[in-house]
Amino acid sequence: MAPSSQPYFQKDEKALCFHHELLYEAKVLDVKQVDPSDKKSAYQYKVHYKGWKATWDDWVPQDRLRKLTDENRELAASLRKEMEAIRRSSTAAKGASSAHKKKVTDMSSMRGSEGRETPAGSTSLAGRKRGRDFEIEKEEQFRTRPAVRIPMPDKLKSVLVDDWEQITKNLHLTKVPSLCSVSTVLSQYETQERTKRIPGSADWDILQEVMQGIKEYFRKALGRILLYRFERDQYLEVHKKMESPNSPGYTGRSLEQIYGPEHLLRLLVSLPDLIAQTNMDPQSVNRLREELLKLTMWIAKDENANRFFRNNYEPADQEYIEKAKGDEKH
Repeated sequence: MAPSSQPYFQKDEKALCFHHELLYEAKVLDVKQVDPSDKKSAYQYKVHYKGWKATWDDWVPQDRLRKLTDENRELAASLRKEMEAIRRSSTAAKGASSAHKKKVTDMSSMRGSEGRETPAGSTSLAGRKRGRDFEIEKEEQFRTRPAVRIPMPDKLKSVLVDDWEQITKNLHLTKVPSLCSVSTVLSQYETQERTKRIPGSADWDILQEVMQGIKEYFRKALGRILLYRFERDQYLEVHKKMESPNSPGYTGRSLEQIYGPEHLLRLLVSLPDLIAQTNMDPQSVNRLREELLKLTMWIAKDENANRFFRNNYEPADQEYIEKAKGDEKH
């Protein structure tokens, strides 16, 4: 990280500060450089969390702090809402797991009682019980794996429902090339978000990495998991045009430059499952979650959603419909 010659936060300034996975209101009590002998050293900040005892006051690096803006307040609320949902889910999962374990134990005891007359040295019941317990342990380990959970705003949930109806019920297709491509949406967001970050900082670099990562995931996931069955022939046709030397709007372009925001939303919904299969450490997962939440909330803003999700479908012609239905039968 390239440090600024001046601290980004000032003494007595109110801010938001990460403590583990949540953002809390805080006040900057003091500011100092990590290495006072080095004028280019990064800054650290002593913060007091609002409503917490002074014993929780702590020195934190700059990347733990966020400016106290309406946007970041909304981010803090979304993170808290997400954490509450995770806790409810975890409590329910623990209850189900405990019930499952009790059932397994009871069944094993019953079978053990019934099998006392079996030949000495028989291990079939014990082996069966160990196998069941192992399955439960694997299930619990999967639940505790780092995951990116992205609360989807109601406005975008409606867009996703409408998208499903347009494709599967109305037999419409999204217009390609899209007038507002995935690449365009991400570029507009990145341009606007950069005005809030320090050039050369870790925040600045992470933003670019996440945007590039989303594009990479989009290219790999589109044909595999993001399409409805009715869209597959359109996808094959797009690929043919991309490979053609003379297809205006397609030649030389990548998938994120051809498909639009509806497919980006489908990716954002699918990302938690995709990232759960990676080996990302919890800190990286939390940071990625923050970036994806910001992007999702930005897309959901009325001025953006109304611009991105407008007149993006067209009826499929009869020939396409008949071919698609024929493909479904095979």
